Amino acid sequence: MKFGVVIFPGSNCDHDVKYALKNIVNQDVVDLWHKTTDLQGVDVIILPGGFSYGDYLRSGAIAKFSPIMTKVIDFANNGGIVFGICNGFQILCESGLLPGTLLQNNTQNFICKNVFVKCENTNTKITNLIKNNVLKIPIAHHEGRYFAEPETIKMLNANGQVLFRYCDYKGSSTEEFNPNGSIQNIAGICNKKKNVFGMMPHPERASSAELNNTDGKIIFDSIVNSFLS
Repeated sequence: MKFGVVIFPGSNCDHDVKYALKNIVNQDVVDLWHKTTDLQGVDVIILPGGFSYGDYLRSGAIAKFSPIMTKVIDFANNGGIVFGICNGFQILCESGLLPGTLLQNNTQNFICKNVFVKCENTNTKITNLIKNNVLKIPIAHHEGRYFAEPETIKMLNANGQVLFRYCDYKGSSTEEFNPNGSIQNIAGICNKKKNVFGMMPHPERASSAELNNTDGKIIFDSIVNSFLS
């Protein structure tokens, strides 16, 4: 398999994602510079975390106009797998590839800590190997509060598009364990066709035994497995 990691001015998690994919999951990885329109024949596109274009206006609001995003949108609309992590999730929402938006945390503060998330749908290309539904994965964001109109939330729940919810270590998704005020504790979603995915927690930062946490690795393994099955 061949993964492409899009790099915007301000991306700062691209090397983390590439390391996890290349050195831990043992896959081919190429850089996709934001000004290019050549996807280099990749099978999967990942939009990494960071602060694209300094998060001016809104997080992801400027990145959606990068030349490469035209090709990313075409790739997604033709069924290609696109996965946005943190700032990548924000860009996907701004680009209209995912519904809803990411607002400023209800604490008004940047949050960086380990959290627990419960997998709500194990029948997708990024969750198909998840057996233990509760994963410990770190977050690092200032605008991570997922919001959508009631009709959209109803649709997401009905279609199995909510992939992850913030929870405690036992899987209880109560407001007490909602780190940023996201509606219904939502931490990650997918589109209706289930080929575009976004999540605020950083699985690449929980993919190595050297970090004492490998819970996030199963998400990348699931993507690979979806091409083998």
